Amino acid sequence: MKINNMVDAKRKIGIVGSGSWATAMVKMLGDNVLDKEILWWIRKEEDLTYVKTYNHNPSYLSAVELRVAPENLYLDARSVIQKSDIVILNTPSAYLKDALRDVSAEDFQGKIVVTAIKGIIPDENLIVGEYLTKIYAIPLTQIVVIGGPCHAEEVSAEKLSYLTIAGKDATNAEKVAEVLRNRYINTIISKDVYGVEYGAVLKNIYALAGGICHGLGFGDNFLAVLVSNAIREMSKCVMAIDPEADRDINASAYLGDLLVTAYSQFSRNRTFGHMIGKGYTVQSAQLEMNMVAEGYYASACIQNIIQRYALDMPICNMVYQILYNRQPANEAVKQLAQKLT
Repeated sequence: MKINNMVDAKRKIGIVGSGSWATAMVKMLGDNVLDKEILWWIRKEEDLTYVKTYNHNPSYLSAVELRVAPENLYLDARSVIQKSDIVILNTPSAYLKDALRDVSAEDFQGKIVVTAIKGIIPDENLIVGEYLTKIYAIPLTQIVVIGGPCHAEEVSAEKLSYLTIAGKDATNAEKVAEVLRNRYINTIISKDVYGVEYGAVLKNIYALAGGICHGLGFGDNFLAVLVSNAIREMSKCVMAIDPEADRDINASAYLGDLLVTAYSQFSRNRTFGHMIGKGYTVQSAQLEMNMVAEGYYASACIQNIIQRYALDMPICNMVYQILYNRQPANEAVKQLAQKLT
């Protein structure tokens, strides 16, 4: 399938999602100097009305001014996808199927389809790129993955940040990088689509583990050991899934994203884990947070990967036992501590 030529034409970039990361991405696009048009799907009608009136998202990153023409705000994701050259999917993984419920495979034809979603589709047990290929028949060459390390809150404050843009087709990856790049966003091009996407899934689980340990009272010394074991565990997993890829596990998309998610005050997965470590139930922690912790859903989904490839991943297993089998957190961490090196 030939991708629309965007060299001379005005680029039309569609965002599907209206949470904090999607809002930060709208800001990135608005601050990019290229001639382009931004189209944005917003889930709640009251939020769309507010953005149309005040140029701010009232629910997420509410202080950030957003540069989107009022006529380009939609409650209909299909219209955004049909009218865009580049489609950026940026909802929590658990909500993507609902967001795309009226969208057909034909609507994605000729588009570069970007996933900025750092999770696995529940029930399907597929990363977003695999889901798009299976359900919408989108060729892998048309799919681009956005990796970190990058927190929405720091993007909104215009702090210098780096994004990894991964695509099997380097030309399409560069087109996506070009529209996101601005004075505070640098981009790194990669061909490791599976590694970047699975790495983003796994780092949320490891950040959740770090939060659990912190909530239990473990200090920075232990967390450093946990994270160093986590990056080796991640390497083992992505190598099993895609052993032929050219990747450096110590690069920003893998180790960098793991570090910022495990340590940052802005990490929702670390916060969620901290609450679990403090004794919250999963349900009470979810109710108290205003944002989705992708690591919760990923923890269950990644078990299928562990079983499929017969992998030894004790940190992922510990998180799963705590969240889904209700093993006491202090007991699970003590067992894990005997396995760390």
